[in-house]
Amino acid sequence: MALLIDDSCINCDMCEPECPNQAITMGEEIYEIDPNLCTECVGHYDKPTCVSVCPIDCIDPDPAHVESQDELLVKYHLITGKPID
Repeated sequence: MALLIDDSCINCDMCEPECPNQAITMGEEIYEIDPNLCTECVGHYDKPTCVSVCPIDCIDPDPAHVESQDELLVKYHLITGKPID
């Protein structure tokens, strides 16, 4: 499942540099997460780094982009070209 930044985002700039897939970019008003690039850090870290650094807890699972761990691993492989362990 990709993650989603909600409207309470304060544009603190903490999440964007933490994303290993460069899925987070500045939108028109707040940061946004590209669901095609978000793997919830699967393949990189044990938990999503953007969620860990967000000071106001405005990053949640995106109900419109539900994916299993296996699907996230496949996406990680497609994005990075690295083999799935």
